Amino acid sequence: QVQLVESGGGLVQPGGSLRLSCKGSGTLFIFNTMAWYRQAPGTQRELVASISRLGMTNVADSVKGRFTISRDNAENTVYLQINSLKPEDTAVYYCNADVQPIGIMRLTNYWGQGTQVTVSS
Repeated sequence: QVQLVESGGGLVQPGGSLRLSCKGSGTLFIFNTMAWYRQAPGTQRELVASISRLGMTNVADSVKGRFTISRDNAENTVYLQINSLKPEDTAVYYCNADVQPIGIMRLTNYWGQGTQVTVSS
């Protein structure tokens, strides 16, 4: 079975930085596009950034210049580097991945359990 496990969230002061990690597990699977979403209380979940297996990235305009997404295919891990944190970045950050069994063209979408990021002084 496939699992996505996030880590790296926490309480940070405004202007600080965090690096979120999401490791995918599951033998005989290929992790294709991986992404980070976030959801603040009372709001819809929104896409923050995504990265293809070949490294093509897409970053939301609202966080461009502060958020950087990267991945390590050998470790099935995606990272989100967050700099210059603002209180409005406070949210639960979720990892997302399109996964296929090796040799089978069937994509299934998975979510992690989320990691809380709180920006406050």
